[in-house]
Amino acid sequence: MEKKRLKIALVAHDARKQELIDWCRFNMDTLLNHDMIATGTTSKLIKEMFMENDYPSEYIGGYDEMKRYYDYKVKSLLSGPLGGDQQIGAMIAQGEIDVLIFFCDNLAVQGHQNDIYGLTRLASLYNIAFATNRTTADMILTSPLFKDANYK
Repeated sequence: MEKKRLKIALVAHDARKQELIDWCRFNMDTLLNHDMIATGTTSKLIKEMFMENDYPSEYIGGYDEMKRYYDYKVKSLLSGPLGGDQQIGAMIAQGEIDVLIFFCDNLAVQGHQNDIYGLTRLASLYNIAFATNRTTADMILTSPLFKDANYK
């Protein structure tokens, strides 16, 4: 049976970026078996973390080849407030996202609050797995259904 590759969107507000990076580091082996999409600074931080944890490596091409690999594994979108949230929303509506991990800062009002609400609404409407905190994100990644190629 073919291994199921999911498209996982990763988003974090500034106050929760480090928490998301720590979560990605903890789940690095699992995440690298899937395709990731992340908004602006979040994608940059995730790629840097992966490279720090993987370098020096056994890649024949060394650092440059590894950078290309992580650029391929983590697709970068615009920053959330500059349209990245809307890009992810469009990808959800087009069936291009399977899981949304969005560590949001609920203690601060964001300038792009409507975009954030839109993502929440679309994740629910299109029935994709959606986590707003580490515990729920861990539950999604460790669910037997996460690896089940027959589960739709």
